Amino acid sequence: MNVVILAGGLGTRLSEYTKSIPKPMVKIKSIPIIIHIMKIYSKYGYKNFIIAAGYKKKIISDYFKKNKFDWNVKIINTGKNTMTGGRLKRLSPYLKNKTFMLTYGDGVANINIKKLVNFHFKNKKMITLSAVRPPARFGVIKLLGNKVKYFREKSSIDEGWINGGFFVINSKFLQLLKNDKTFLEGKPLEKAAKKNQLLAYKHYGFWQCMDTIRDKEILEKNIHKIKI
Repeated sequence: MNVVILAGGLGTRLSEYTKSIPKPMVKIKSIPIIIHIMKIYSKYGYKNFIIAAGYKKKIISDYFKKNKFDWNVKIINTGKNTMTGGRLKRLSPYLKNKTFMLTYGDGVANINIKKLVNFHFKNKKMITLSAVRPPARFGVIKLLGNKVKYFREKSSIDEGWINGGFFVINSKFLQLLKNDKTFLEGKPLEKAAKKNQLLAYKHYGFWQCMDTIRDKEILEKNIHKIKI
């Protein structure tokens, strides 16, 4: 089964690094985050990767030319300004009549990929996404007037479920993607949900994206939690 990694965006909120390199090549513990992501999949035997590149694609291509892995890696130029759904649509020739996995090039988790895939095939829906609870940023207080009834340190249970970015997708979903301007996270997923074709696999373990410098600092301290 192919694993698609969306790796073409500008990464503007991490501009301290992404002025010179694409965000998936930003290093965590001296290793590009995209390699950490690929190791999550290869741990479970999934070694066929399609990288949807765009911004500074050559840097990604050069890295894989210089560094050899026991993986089959295709790097496809999906455009500098193409949106997430548009990038996936451009990969349609590689994904027709197949079930594939999809993730973003800036997030990691200690998710059990085998269980995710089994969940998808058991339920027979068009798309399975991983649902995670992000770490809360602030402590929680309950007030009675001006009196603090209790204070609790920040916890992920205080946050709602969000898209964790690890998908299993039937290729029929590609028909819902219109053009380069299509956001995967917009109408395509909304339509799938309305058709009762979108399920969530709940992941209760470690998860962290890398959108900001603060996120990168968190990952530097916690990347060992993906246990690869």
